[in-house]
Amino acid sequence: MTLKRDNSQKPKCWVIKLGSSLLTNNGCGLKTDTLSVWVSQIMSIMEQGINVVLVSSGAVAEGVSRLDMDKRPHELHKLQAAAAVGQMGLIQAYEFCFQKYGIHTAQILLTHDDISNRRRYLNARSTLRTLIELGAIPIVNENDSVATEEIRFGDNDTLAGLVANLVEADLLVILTDQKGLFEKDPRKHKNPEFIQKGLAGDSNLEKYAGDESEHGRGGMLTKLRAAATAAKSGSSTIIASGLEDNVLVRIAAGEEVGTLLESSIAPMTARKQWLAGQSIISGSLTLDNGAVTAIQTKGKSLLAVGVTSVEGQFIRGEVVRCVNEDGHEVARGLVNYSTEEIQLILGQTSSKIEQILGYINEPELMHRDNLVVD
Repeated sequence: MTLKRDNSQKPKCWVIKLGSSLLTNNGCGLKTDTLSVWVSQIMSIMEQGINVVLVSSGAVAEGVSRLDMDKRPHELHKLQAAAAVGQMGLIQAYEFCFQKYGIHTAQILLTHDDISNRRRYLNARSTLRTLIELGAIPIVNENDSVATEEIRFGDNDTLAGLVANLVEADLLVILTDQKGLFEKDPRKHKNPEFIQKGLAGDSNLEKYAGDESEHGRGGMLTKLRAAATAAKSGSSTIIASGLEDNVLVRIAAGEEVGTLLESSIAPMTARKQWLAGQSIISGSLTLDNGAVTAIQTKGKSLLAVGVTSVEGQFIRGEVVRCVNEDGHEVARGLVNYSTEEIQLILGQTSSKIEQILGYINEPELMHRDNLVVD
């Protein structure tokens, strides 16, 4: 996707990452007055029809303050304790600010396994999409209180890139204490050249990245890699300074703020390519002629009513083949129900799923966004 920096095509979903340097008092406690300013900006862009998922740092810093620690600890168990205490304060502060506008917030804590495991990936994706539909603001953070050294994302830049994949965001905005990407670290070099635009995933840009920031785990390198991750689902990225006035509002207005790293592919193209390239197929669903027509020519999701039989053993989130009555593959996609569940609901309308199973994951067996047609 090519992001136009004008008003002709505003992105509909943004993932916004706020770094520790913008939210905390030198890594110790939250700046609640600054938080109110960010919430005001977010509300301004939401009024323009842009949905927002917020990836926020600050939990550890708030925990350090609440636990009266002298500085951010290095030991993992102390970091986890600080995160657990600080996360409460972080969410309380966001909820207080957004409630002034009548908006609810939702706490989403993720670990790497939530993203790599396909079933949990679908669960997280479904939750985030539902929250957006309900008008709530998802506030995402790494689950530092349970993450270990081996599975942690490592920084919220990386997490933000993965969340952009998760919700198929149009734009990832990474806000930091720097204007964007320079050819040399502006904190160490005088008048370095500013890079206004580039291609996400371009390895040549990494030579310009500096070291980690003082109060967070991520530096410019992690931001570039987060942009590359987001680009895999078609999300472009803007790395900009959160110290500039009304930066989010100005980006929404099409102003050239920060460094724009564009994705070279459209969001849906990337997702379809991923699904089409999956070599591990866990089972198959046989569809009647009506279902085949609906997904092949009308772009519809696959419903249980159009399925006549199921083969193989699979669980929610695995890739399953769809075949017609002659056994020819017509599509494949991520399934929302297991083999056993589909055996109970095949041929039934979506309105009967909850009555039969006692619960409902999704009204579709496969959503059209998770379905690639041959």
